[in-house]
Amino acid sequence: MGDGARISGRAGVLVTVLVLVLANLLNNRIAPSGYLLTAPLTAAVLLGVLRLAGGTAADAGLDRAGWARGARWAGVLIGVVAAGYLAAGLLPLTQGLFTDRRTEGDGAGTVAFEVLVRIPLGTVLLEEVGFRGVLYGLLRKEWDVRVATAGSALLFGLWHVLPSLHLSEDKPALTPLFGGSALGVLLVELGTVLFTGLAGVLFCELRRRSGSLLAPAGLHWATNALGLVAGFVLGALG
Repeated sequence: MGDGARISGRAGVLVTVLVLVLANLLNNRIAPSGYLLTAPLTAAVLLGVLRLAGGTAADAGLDRAGWARGARWAGVLIGVVAAGYLAAGLLPLTQGLFTDRRTEGDGAGTVAFEVLVRIPLGTVLLEEVGFRGVLYGLLRKEWDVRVATAGSALLFGLWHVLPSLHLSEDKPALTPLFGGSALGVLLVELGTVLFTGLAGVLFCELRRRSGSLLAPAGLHWATNALGLVAGFVLGALG
């Protein structure tokens, strides 16, 4: 164990995974309505696990020395995502990808709450602290960067299994391709795990290259929040 550690790094990895599994069940099955409370609390618990394992703020990508650099990376990435969504929203071929039955009929106030509160505090905070902060940091302390990236990305992909169970029904663009059959649901699940797993690799690399959790957090927020804004605007114009 390192100086000040009360548990080993490997024990910290195991506890982190168990906490994330419990949080996934809690947020998607047991108490989904408490998402905005349980997500920040889980992030705090995970940071506590990191500390028990001898980890530091730098291990989690939260070292103050990296904030300015991370913020610059985040700003650039948000701009890239915004430009991409703007282009996709202007093309008839890709406009349908923004339609989501889960958010149909939402007003401007609801969208603003999602973009400014629920997504950053309920989704980005927990997932970035959990997967690119604590889990990635603990894995890097015990193994090399390839193991840390692979482990974090794989678990990030599996994290999305429960939230995407009805994705083929919620996204009209996917319904003609996969429908609501068991095979269609399975294919969507596999595709979701693969896609989010690859996204996890990208997020880990951003975390490594920038030295800050702010870089993947910025891209993560932009991907989720600006996509919602684009869907709302296109729905209002349509």
